[in-house]
Amino acid sequence: MTAIEATEHDRAGESAIAPAASGAEPQPAPGATPPQTPPLIARAAAELVGTAALVAIVVGSGIQATDLTKDVGLQLLANSTATVFGLGVLIVLLGPVSGAHFNPAVTLAEWWTARRGGAGVTLREAAVYVPAQIGGAITGTVLADAMFGEPLVKWSTHDRSAGHLLLGEVVATAGLILLIFGLARTDRLRFAPVAVASYIGAAYWFTSSTSFANPAVTIGRAFTDTFAGIAPGSVAGFIGMQLVGGVVGLALVALIFMRGRPAE
Repeated sequence: MTAIEATEHDRAGESAIAPAASGAEPQPAPGATPPQTPPLIARAAAELVGTAALVAIVVGSGIQATDLTKDVGLQLLANSTATVFGLGVLIVLLGPVSGAHFNPAVTLAEWWTARRGGAGVTLREAAVYVPAQIGGAITGTVLADAMFGEPLVKWSTHDRSAGHLLLGEVVATAGLILLIFGLARTDRLRFAPVAVASYIGAAYWFTSSTSFANPAVTIGRAFTDTFAGIAPGSVAGFIGMQLVGGVVGLALVALIFMRGRPAE
């Protein structure tokens, strides 16, 4: 779900952060094989598979939770716990390939950062990533429904159009962007799998919207009329607020992690 490159340890036990995670080129240890950027088709596949797996986790755990208990609090606890562990694993696994965005808001924020002279994806890469993420999200929803014997496609009737829910999406997405790009600015993206998964788990509970914070996931979850679903009529509002949250998050990154002048 993110602009994340996992750190890799060489034989000497040293580590380096991939270029998409930091603003500098990685420096391999003596004798190590120089890092290479995976082909775009491999990165797109990682984004599709990763987003599909993430949405399958979210939707599937929601269905399982509602089958096991009628307590809404326990349902949300089960749903959020599965998402935390699943997201952390997916970031560790696929981060070195594509950066583990799994989220058009993150991809667009990276494109904007690169456009402004920082590290990030090109417009061509973003144009490949975003459809892969959306396709993956829809695939993950259909897969989860299939595993639990639900209709493969059934539009959600869970209306989420209230104003306080839209505000929750602005807050959730702004916090996510601030976290990811703040870690990048401070050269600490090695903590991203734990930090991002933990933030999403917390945001399930402290935001009114249960923190979708992801346009692709929002679209995918409209295809299921289960615990995690969102009515198609609510999708546009959620996506709009997520994009607003992305802009707010980037503004906070620029303000809080402002680069100082070199000491004289």
